[in-house]
Amino acid sequence: MNKLLATLIAGLVATTAYAQTATTTTTTAPATTANTEAVVKAEARAEADVAKAEAKEMKAAAKADEKAAKAVADAQEKKAKAHAKAVKAHANAAEKVSKADPEDRAKALAKAEEKVSEANLKAEKTMIKADEKSLKQQVDAAADKAQAAAKTEQVRAEAMADVHKAAAKK
Repeated sequence: MNKLLATLIAGLVATTAYAQTATTTTTTAPATTANTEAVVKAEARAEADVAKAEAKEMKAAAKADEKAAKAVADAQEKKAKAHAKAVKAHANAAEKVSKADPEDRAKALAKAEEKVSEANLKAEKTMIKADEKSLKQQVDAAADKAQAAAKTEQVRAEAMADVHKAAAKK
């Protein structure tokens, strides 16, 4: 907003300086006054359009940030659940080994190791999928922010073009 204001003021000063130079060499003061009024109106419309675009951009950025934060929270929750399931599987396997008869302990230990490795694999896959989904949503959120910023810049450029067009009319 500050950059836009500075640009608009600089444009107004430049237009005024140009108009003053033109009025000293020519005697068409009424046309310059009408031209200046048109420029002022165009600048007012430009400021309003840019303000609306910036408000939309801020809203889109807030929505994108919220989306990304929710994705991260969901991923952490899924990862915590997967870890809890793996820990539970480890506990169950250890319990079965401790309850096994001394003769069957080696066989029970082998089964327990297999169950633990399966539980670990399943937990890792779940965590990877949760991270992947979270990252995709974060990338989508960043893309939404970038598109909103690009639209705002387009509105700024169109507004400046309108101001310059109004200044060029005589």
